[in-house]
Amino acid sequence: MKGLFLIMLIGIAALVSNAQDAAEKINAANEALQAKDYAKAFTLYEEALNNIGDVQVDNSINYNVGFAAYKADNFEGAIKYFNLAIEAEANVANSYEYIANSYNKLKKYTNAVETYEKAASISEAEDAKSMIYNGAIAAYKGKLYDKAIELFGQSVENDYKGETALFYKAVVLKKQDKDDEYKATLEEGAEKFPGDKKIAPALAKVYVSEGNETYKKGVEILNAANQKVNDGSLSTEDDAYTAEVTKAKAEFEAAAEILEKAVKLDSSNANASTLLDACKKNLTI
Repeated sequence: MKGLFLIMLIGIAALVSNAQDAAEKINAANEALQAKDYAKAFTLYEEALNNIGDVQVDNSINYNVGFAAYKADNFEGAIKYFNLAIEAEANVANSYEYIANSYNKLKKYTNAVETYEKAASISEAEDAKSMIYNGAIAAYKGKLYDKAIELFGQSVENDYKGETALFYKAVVLKKQDKDDEYKATLEEGAEKFPGDKKIAPALAKVYVSEGNETYKKGVEILNAANQKVNDGSLSTEDDAYTAEVTKAKAEFEAAAEILEKAVKLDSSNANASTLLDACKKNLTI
């Protein structure tokens, strides 16, 4: 009986010692967190929580542990402890945001998008807008293009980084080979955000491409007519030749109209200026 009593005393003493050690480690972890020594803070927190004994600790401490893990680039650890913080109903919206950020860092983009949307659904209005935009970026990085278009569109509606959201929505549409929608989105962006340094040059390039195709049609018509003159089957005095030149000029006029829009959007676009000059030159024939 005496031996059993001694074993119990030793066991109780060990529990007290462990509890005291855990409490001291939590205090030290708090100090490390304040000092921004995040890796040390996380290690101390986790050691304490794994050997907590009977020490009463508010479950909200899991948010601190998750934050320390995140700042120490321990993203798996961050996800674990922020989830525990959510279970404890501690800083829930922020916890979801950090979980989403962690998935993003881990390039688990599907999980990131889902979690950003969850964060948005329970966040204050302005914070929710940020979460939607971050979700759009994650979807873009993860090549989840339909979701990216949806969330970038929401960002535009939310008036949150609208010009950037519209530009990336256009980029995604381009990646999906939806050229008409790409152009329409850029035109929407140019109208809403005139002079934007990404949207305007991108739309100018679209117009240059269209203008070039139209210009080439005019050149083909004119070259074909001139070839007939060279072959002797047609004279420059013939009405048929005049009709072909008129057709070519119509194409040059149409091309010039498109290219003028390109130059207006981006005066530094050398191709736009060169093609516009060529169109004007051919119109004097």
